[in-house]
Amino acid sequence: MPYLQFDVNKKLDGKIKEKFINFIQIKFSEIMETGTSHIAVCIKEFPKNGLALGLKKKTHFVCFMNLDVRGGRSNKKKRDLVKCYMKAITKYFGISQENQYLTFTSHPGNDFNTYE
Repeated sequence: MPYLQFDVNKKLDGKIKEKFINFIQIKFSEIMETGTSHIAVCIKEFPKNGLALGLKKKTHFVCFMNLDVRGGRSNKKKRDLVKCYMKAITKYFGISQENQYLTFTSHPGNDFNTYE
């Protein structure tokens, strides 16, 4: 069960968030060759000064991404996902790629659970 978290320091429109989440789930499914029913997406909004990235210009918005996925995914698939998501952040949220920071974490599949 992937947990895909996006932290931004700006207020986002509800319709944009819905479109973004749909895009994120579909692209994860396509790139990782899996279904969509188990993909968890979280968007957290912070005040403008609630997130800091040393490389960014202080007047710009930022996005931090933490993509927690099942282990065993190839580096190519992870790279493809990163490129896709960074472009999506720019398209949907208007945050330039140089103001984005992404981390991957991974665990064995049995570490991810839904109610069973």
